[in-house]
Amino acid sequence: MTKTPQQFDDVVNICRNLFISKMKDYGTSWRILRPTSLTDQIFIKANRIRNLEIKKVNKIDEGVEPEYIGIINYSIMAIIQLEYPFDGPTLQEEYISELYDKLIVDVRKLMLNKNHDYGEAWREMRISSLTDMILQKLCRVKQIEDNDGNVNFSEGLLANFQDIINYAIFALIRISENEPK
Repeated sequence: MTKTPQQFDDVVNICRNLFISKMKDYGTSWRILRPTSLTDQIFIKANRIRNLEIKKVNKIDEGVEPEYIGIINYSIMAIIQLEYPFDGPTLQEEYISELYDKLIVDVRKLMLNKNHDYGEAWREMRISSLTDMILQKLCRVKQIEDNDGNVNFSEGLLANFQDIINYAIFALIRISENEPK
């Protein structure tokens, strides 16, 4: 039995706890953000990771792990915004927590299915390649958003955000195992 499901759950617990803690501080203020703004926020975080991977020096006392966690949590927010567009009243914090859990269950199922078919190939990838895959998915998301969500033959926004979450989780797992970056 692979250790990936437990490692996935461990990473998600860290992300979820931070999400809930920040929601206690800020409420659901992120609900005002349009999906495109959330995409840009995820892009900023992924781009910072890539810059740190290339430059190997950071001037802000925060490494890549918090950025990957941010990518995961902002991607969850983006999915929530897609499914429940802001219409004035905010969703209750308890309901947001339930949505977080529901969405993660779907992402986990996708991860398990893809790991079955791909044989956990991500374990052999460089962490920098996982970052690049996140950036590629974000470029796709931006193009789909610019096309008003319309796709002809491709996966839609939800599938891309789910993949982004899984790539970020994989990166955090690899980092936790002290894998070469």
